[in-house]
Amino acid sequence: MSNENRVPAMVPQDNDDGIDILSVVMALLRRWPFLVASAILGVGVGLFAASWPRDSYTSDILLQVDEEGNNAGLAMGEMGELLDMQSPAEAEIALIKSRMVLAPVVTEVALRYSAVPDNKFDRLLRREGRMDLEYLQLPSGEKFRARAVNADKFEVLDPDGSVILRGAVGNVCRAVYHGDSIAIWVKSMEVRGGETFALRAIPVQTAIADLQKRLSVEEVGKKSGILQATITCRYPDECVSELNSVANMYVHQNVEKHSAEAAKTLAFLEQQLPAVKAKVDSAESALTAFRDKNGSVDLNAETRLLLDKKTQLQQQLIDLEQKKKDAQRLFRDDHPEVQTIASQERALLTSLSQLNVSASGLPVMQQNYMNLQENVDVNNNLYTMLLNNMQQLRVARAGEVGNVRVVDYAEPALAPTKPRRSIIFAGCVAGALFLCCLLILLERSLHRGMKSAMEIESATGLSVYAKLPKIPGLPKGSPVISPYVMTNPDRPFSEGIRALRTALDFSVCGKGQKVIMVTGVVQDVGKSLVSSNIAASFSMIHKKTLLIDADIRRGYLRSRHTKGLSDVLLRRASVEEALFSDHENLDILGAGMRCPNPGDLLSADVFASFVKELRTKYDIIIIDTPPVAQCSDALLIERSADFALCVLKYAAHGEEEILDLLASLDRGLSGPLPKAFVLNMYQHEGGGYGYYHRYGYGYGYRDKSV
Repeated sequence: MSNENRVPAMVPQDNDDGIDILSVVMALLRRWPFLVASAILGVGVGLFAASWPRDSYTSDILLQVDEEGNNAGLAMGEMGELLDMQSPAEAEIALIKSRMVLAPVVTEVALRYSAVPDNKFDRLLRREGRMDLEYLQLPSGEKFRARAVNADKFEVLDPDGSVILRGAVGNVCRAVYHGDSIAIWVKSMEVRGGETFALRAIPVQTAIADLQKRLSVEEVGKKSGILQATITCRYPDECVSELNSVANMYVHQNVEKHSAEAAKTLAFLEQQLPAVKAKVDSAESALTAFRDKNGSVDLNAETRLLLDKKTQLQQQLIDLEQKKKDAQRLFRDDHPEVQTIASQERALLTSLSQLNVSASGLPVMQQNYMNLQENVDVNNNLYTMLLNNMQQLRVARAGEVGNVRVVDYAEPALAPTKPRRSIIFAGCVAGALFLCCLLILLERSLHRGMKSAMEIESATGLSVYAKLPKIPGLPKGSPVISPYVMTNPDRPFSEGIRALRTALDFSVCGKGQKVIMVTGVVQDVGKSLVSSNIAASFSMIHKKTLLIDADIRRGYLRSRHTKGLSDVLLRRASVEEALFSDHENLDILGAGMRCPNPGDLLSADVFASFVKELRTKYDIIIIDTPPVAQCSDALLIERSADFALCVLKYAAHGEEEILDLLASLDRGLSGPLPKAFVLNMYQHEGGGYGYYHRYGYGYGYRDKSV
């Protein structure tokens, strides 16, 4: 290989694994139509996504939980904080969101019933009407709709669209439908005439679950005892009614919980009161009967004192009995407090026995009278004590306030909190652009072939004579009939062809050589386009040029001129009969008719003789050969060529594939054939002036009509 066609071997350097930001930006900017289309799509999707969700409002309330009586954490001091003892607020949060509190709220606020607007266009324009239901009863499994007649009247439609009920706002309306009953109570409406609503009645459990999702409760600060409850609804007044109902129900049940013990005790005393009253009446009746029968009994001072002592002892025994029952509910019988009460009770019984012994010495009449009077006094005292206890329990129950209170009730929100339409819109546009960039970069990453001339020259030791940009909007058809370099002389591709012609004129023609074969690894790399434009470019500088389409298997010029290379080699036509010319100084020899064995035809000495004969008639001969990797025709033509121009497609070939191409071209020759590369469909990815894209043809001539 001659020294002029080789470049010094470059020392491999460390690969930079980082991301070339500038090349990525340039790759994205080259696909600006795709980016613009994605941005337009993102705007459309963003407008729809931002307009479709309905407005939601949020309100909040503040509750205070009194931690009175929770002295365990305080007693433990810092140890209580270390053990993170549970705050009463945590239990209250769970209670607020419990079914015990929310089930009555669902019923009170009528959350089971809804009327949802049907018109999707109105939803996009955010002008939907509103229908609030207080009660709804529908047959299961059927879909009914309500249609507004005006601001006060409505109709209920069955699944077929027939009117089955007409009603007015504020009235309970009923009708019979297929043996079943329908009832609806519309509380209020804000509608336009003709607007329809889908009616729905959901189970209580579903309504409670939905309310639990929308209700949020959290403690403000750490163990502050202040709870903030927030709820999100479609309308601000709904938020207020639902949240205030939750607060009132929670406070009510909290009070009921704290007064439950008093209520149970009061109920028990109310049950015992008739029996005690009956005993009082019975004792008084017996005493009255005794007096009627025996007359008045005169008690001396000693007997009356004895009666008073026995009555006091009986009362004390009753009090101790009550204390003992209260203590036994908290402690076992062997507890010291229970034992103390029991010892006091035994002492009173002993004193009472002694008084009974003293009373046994009295006359029988006085003993009987004293016993009846004692029974009356004891039962009266018991009845009076029972009434006093009941009154105290009623007062305590009426004055019970629980350990929570509402600090701030809910107020209507002034503006919707959801959706945040600007963020949704911006997110959709950004998402569309991000997805577009991702697809572009993914496509770019899939092209793992060599992209720069430096990479190719470093790997092969051969020069890259030109980097030809992709021709935008290249029309279909033969690239030879109307070469691009002639029809568009001021375009970057044409400037690249002229640079390639200059390199070939110096390295090939300057040494007296004439035959240049143009080949490639595979098809569709632009080999024929490069061949035809090189030939046209040489003819434009007044060199007698011949372009030969040696791809007999699938030549591009077969349809234009039926006779060609195969006919000349088979001696079916002369060279003059097969040649045709559309441009000055440019003759073209097509592929000719197909033959069953083009490889055998090209391997014969007749092709070498044919090329040798043409050398005397032309200044430059360009041979367009088939791809090297797909057939052996190019290797046979190589024997008659002076120079091989290998066309590579940008980012389509790896290093190993290019080295295999060079090895194949050198395999059938006694010495290496001079070679060079052309990087076709090049895409500039860096900054600076670029290659043709930025510099373009600024210093050359320009057609003023363009």
